[in-house]
Amino acid sequence: MPDLRALLTAAAAGALAANVVPHLAHGITGKPFPTPFADPPGVGDSSPGLNLVWASINAAAATGLLYSGRARLTDPAFVGTAGASAVISAVALRRYFARARVPAHAGSDN
Repeated sequence: MPDLRALLTAAAAGALAANVVPHLAHGITGKPFPTPFADPPGVGDSSPGLNLVWASINAAAATGLLYSGRARLTDPAFVGTAGASAVISAVALRRYFARARVPAHAGSDN
């Protein structure tokens, strides 16, 4: 069984990997989407090009963590932790962006 540091590394890698998907998809399709560089951060839209850059940064970081010295890609606990973290992060991101991207007129009587 991996040590706690290895499991935390796996969890971080899974979370970063899940964050690649929406930014890469929006960047490829040419649609703006929030990044930490938007105004306000994480809410305002960033350009598709910036989303491609952010997706690449997340992918590089996830890969770096997965292949770091403590990573054990053959250990089921490590791989399971990374996978579970990716799923949990995907659900959390979906919920966050559903709230952050509500149109201004939503819920009004106009």
